Amino acid sequence: MNDLDFITGIIAAKQDLFLAASKKIWEYAELPYEEFKSAKLLEDLLIKEGFTLKKPVVGMPTAFIGSFGEGKPVFGFLGEYDALDGLSQEVPVTKKQPVKEGAPGHGCGHNLLGVGSLAAAIACKEYLKETKKEGTVLYFGCPAEEGAGSKQFMARAGVFTDVDFIYTWHPSTENEVQATRTVAIMGANFEFRGKTAHAGSSPHLGRSALDTAELMNIGVNYLREHMIDQARIHYAYADAGGTAPNVVQDYSRIKYEVRAPKVAQVKELFARVVNVAKGAALMTGTKMNYEITMAFSDYTTNDALATIADTALQAVGPPKWTEEDYALAKEYLRSYDASTLKEIKATLAASYGEEMLEELWEKPLASTIRPYDAKYKPYESGSTDVGDVAYAVPTLNFNIATQCLGNVGHTWQNTGQSGSTIGTKGMLTAAKVMALAAIRTREQPEIIEKAKEIVRKQNGGTYECPLPDEVQPPIGNY
Repeated sequence: MNDLDFITGIIAAKQDLFLAASKKIWEYAELPYEEFKSAKLLEDLLIKEGFTLKKPVVGMPTAFIGSFGEGKPVFGFLGEYDALDGLSQEVPVTKKQPVKEGAPGHGCGHNLLGVGSLAAAIACKEYLKETKKEGTVLYFGCPAEEGAGSKQFMARAGVFTDVDFIYTWHPSTENEVQATRTVAIMGANFEFRGKTAHAGSSPHLGRSALDTAELMNIGVNYLREHMIDQARIHYAYADAGGTAPNVVQDYSRIKYEVRAPKVAQVKELFARVVNVAKGAALMTGTKMNYEITMAFSDYTTNDALATIADTALQAVGPPKWTEEDYALAKEYLRSYDASTLKEIKATLAASYGEEMLEELWEKPLASTIRPYDAKYKPYESGSTDVGDVAYAVPTLNFNIATQCLGNVGHTWQNTGQSGSTIGTKGMLTAAKVMALAAIRTREQPEIIEKAKEIVRKQNGGTYECPLPDEVQPPIGNY
C-alpha cells in the first residue's frame, strides 16, 4: 500500500470520530482563552489515540501539546479551536438565525481547523506505528488565535525549538498551498484617567477621559493619510466611562490594533499612535497609560516545504462535492446583500475570468487546485500568530475549501458553513493533505535542512518575539 492509500484509509476509518469532534466544538463555540470544553475534547482524543499529553503550556490553561513516538525528525501540526463573539448561527439555515442571540459562533471555522490538524497527527501516528519508522509527531493545541494569540508566547518560551517542521491549514474558499503573506500586527489597551465634575454646573472643574479618547481617534484619523498603503489601524471602545451625560467621565479605555507588512513597520507605526494618545491626554489635562496586549509576526511561506506540500495537495485532490453541496453553497452565496454580491462577482471574474463567472455563480465551490507559485507572494491584510511559528521553525499553511466562493469571513454565513457538510468535507481533505505532506517531508532530510536554512535567513539566526518580555497572555483581560 502506498503512502496516499494508507493515509486515506486511516482517515476514512476514523472519519466518524473526527466529524463528531468537529460538530461538538462547533456547538461549544468558546471564546479566546475560554476554550475549556473544546480543549478537553481534543486532549481526550489524543490520550485515547496513545499520545502523551502536556498541559498547560506557558501558563495558558487551554493550551496543550500531544506527543507520540520518539527520535527524529520531530514534526507537528497546529490546532486552533476558538470562536468569535456574536456570530452564533443555526445550521444549515441560510438566513441569519442565531442559535442564541449574541452568542459566539465559529465564523472562521476553527472547529474544522483544530480537528483537521488532529486527524493529520493521528494518521501520521498510525504511519509510524505501521512502518516502525523513527520520528515524533506533535499536536500543538493553540488557543485564542482570534484574541491575543498563543503561538507567539509559545515560540518565545522555546516550545518549537527542537521541532524540525510544522504543517497547518486554514478553512478557505480555495484549495492551495498559501503563497500570499500575512501582515504583522500589534495591539494595546489605552487607558485615560481624568476628573469627574457636574457637567452642567461645574464642567470647568472636570477633565474628561472620554474627550481624550475621542481626540485620540481624531488624531489617528489624520495619521492614516501619512502611513504606507499596506498598513491598517483599527479601534474599539472597551469602556466609554459611563452612561450619564451630566457627569464628566474620569475614565475611558480604548483598544487599538496596528497592522503593517513587517514587524519593524508595525513597531514604528504603533509608536506614532502612542504619541497621538500622549498628545490627546496633554490637550485634555488627563493621564494616559497603555498596555500592549498582543503582537503577531508576519507569515511567509517556506518554499522548501511548499514543493512537497503542493505535490501532496495535487495527489489528494480537492474535496469531492455533490449536487447537494453546490446547492447549499449557492444559497449561502445568495444570502449576501446586493452590494456585497456585486463585489464578489467582480473578484471572481478577475480571479477566474469572465467566461467562468456564470458556471461559478451556479456552482460556487472550489473544485480545482491552484498550483503553488513561488514568485507570487503579495501581502494580505489579515494577520495570524502562525507567523511567529514560521519565524521559529519551518512552517507551512494550506488553504482548503470549506466555504462558498466569495464567502466573507467572520460572518454568520461562515459560521453556518463551518457546521455543514461543506465544512467537514474540506476538513477531511485538509487532514489527508497535511498528513501526506508530513510523511513525505520526513523521508527527505535534505528538504528539511533547506527549509531550516530559509528560516535562518528570515529570522537572522534566532526568533525574536515582537512582544516585550514582560507581556504575558492576557487571560481574562483581553
